Amino acid sequence: MEFTIPEKQILQQLILQLNSFFFIDEKERYILDEVFKTVISRCEPLFIGGGKYFVPKALFNPYHSVKYMIFLYTLSNELFKQYGRNALSDKVYYLNKIMHSVDMFYEIELPSQWGAEHPVGSVMGRAKYGNGFFFYQCCTVGGTKDKEGNIYYPEIGENVHMYANSSILGNCKIGNNVNIGAGAVVKNQNVPDNCTVFGLSPNLIIKRNK
Repeated sequence: MEFTIPEKQILQQLILQLNSFFFIDEKERYILDEVFKTVISRCEPLFIGGGKYFVPKALFNPYHSVKYMIFLYTLSNELFKQYGRNALSDKVYYLNKIMHSVDMFYEIELPSQWGAEHPVGSVMGRAKYGNGFFFYQCCTVGGTKDKEGNIYYPEIGENVHMYANSSILGNCKIGNNVNIGAGAVVKNQNVPDNCTVFGLSPNLIIKRNK
């Protein structure tokens, strides 16, 4: 991984950002320092390719807002994995919301390969995400509840792309190599492999990819 500014400065800048909104004590500073290398290792494959502004090698520019959004999500998730629910995970998750207008809770397990472009206004909720997942602005993934109060979440295959203002909700199985078209809403409905989806459930228009 290459960096546009020294790693130490990235960590110092993060602490300043957190302190601008929340209080960060010495123990939390120590924890951030401890997990930083692990987080960077997890981010490295995410910073290769994945969008027209991403370079063919791993480069972390903290002033590239999508990469910094990915970094903050990964940091909050790693803190949760190592320490369980804790105030520091909450603070990093909240900072990501403030800075990038995305809702990506640290308990959500995004795959080892995923990406985004112009992700403002997107909410990535509980679901099973496949590798190659990619989303644009104002996208929503989340659950639905039935009359008995049971909540159902989507299962999303590999190489699924969500275009602007699209949603995947509830008891859905989305196949591999699927494009969810701009404005499409898939709700409690399955989608086969290798297709592009338009419209609103239950009246989806599904076209096979060429």
